[in-house]
Amino acid sequence: MIKKILIVCLGLLSCIGYAQDNTASPYSFYGIGIQKFKGTVANRSMGGLSIVSDSIHVNLQNPAAYGDLLITTYALGGSYSTIELENKTTSSYTDIAALDYLAIGIPAGKFGFGIGLIPYQAVGYDFSNTLSNGDQIRTSGSGGLNKVYLTTGFKINKNFNIGIDLNYNFGKIEDKALSLRSGLQLNTREINTTRLSGFGLSLGINYKGMLTEKLNISASIVSSPSFILNSENTRELASVTINTSDEEIVAERIDIDIPNTEIDRPSVLKIGSGIGESKKWFAGVEYTYTDFNDFISRNVSTSQNIEYKNGSTLSVGGYYIPKFNSLTNYFNRIVYRAGFRYEETGLHINNESIDEFGMSFGVGLPLNTLFSNVNIGIEYGQRGTTDISLVKEKFYNFSLSLSLNDKWFRKIKYN
Repeated sequence: MIKKILIVCLGLLSCIGYAQDNTASPYSFYGIGIQKFKGTVANRSMGGLSIVSDSIHVNLQNPAAYGDLLITTYALGGSYSTIELENKTTSSYTDIAALDYLAIGIPAGKFGFGIGLIPYQAVGYDFSNTLSNGDQIRTSGSGGLNKVYLTTGFKINKNFNIGIDLNYNFGKIEDKALSLRSGLQLNTREINTTRLSGFGLSLGINYKGMLTEKLNISASIVSSPSFILNSENTRELASVTINTSDEEIVAERIDIDIPNTEIDRPSVLKIGSGIGESKKWFAGVEYTYTDFNDFISRNVSTSQNIEYKNGSTLSVGGYYIPKFNSLTNYFNRIVYRAGFRYEETGLHINNESIDEFGMSFGVGLPLNTLFSNVNIGIEYGQRGTTDISLVKEKFYNFSLSLSLNDKWFRKIKYN
């Protein structure tokens, strides 16, 4: 057990360092980046549904699901994304690899507990604009917001679970603007650094009941109230030269005091329901509402043309298992998943809504060790538009996760 805990701790440390550069979306310039985390690989393969819960998987979107755990579960997920960025005149390609989450779920009777770390939002953009006089403006950003959480779920009875997720959010975002003047040796560089921190929570309810002898119904509600992120802000101005390797050599640097601010994290409400047959199939739908009424972008000085309105997401998906206990055909024990989602992100640029949709497919591959499995997911999606000189993103996400199970607490037997 000690060895496993050490491995998890090392994983947490690597995740903290690795989670700072895991998107290439130009829309991550706004707000505090784009939302990177949309559920475990199993959830994302079903359009992001958070309704489904069972005894051997962690559900990182609904704390009430931890009340169903019957065995200790380790969950580790990562993704590789290929992205095409296009406007009306040109296009470019890039790719990103990222660690998406690291979590442990521990059952304790009617209770279930969980700890973990999630790179929740990400910033990663790089613009270059050449003016008519030959001057060039380069703008780039990196960083993001991470979440460390402690969750507990409680099984009230055979039908109802409740749960609470307490989390600490932290991160660092760096925005850089470099002005290159033609004919001048020295150029101007401005770096704005934002350090974010704040506590939040989520409350969840799960319901499971029988419609008929075979059909069951599931429903869930997850509420995440608004909370404050403290933003410690610094600014650096520098005169730099650019060498032949395109490296920035600082000639003179000054720090400028700017006030710290507070960012209101929007409240989120998820409501979903679905029907299915136990260990056979499931189909569900979920609606997510995000209240951006009091949200202010961190880029206050450059936000005159942007506005945040209330956002929403509609997710539809499910799974199918041919025969979960088949002893002769491995493919009959595979979990086949599919889903669809459509999201109004809430971001509006020049009155144009920045929307996103995705279609996803995936499989859960059983391992020959207890109830452990490997989950693989593929998602195709689009974000944004080429209208009014904006950028459309087309992306493929390839996701992989390990869900490993073990028994921490065993009764000792004597002969």
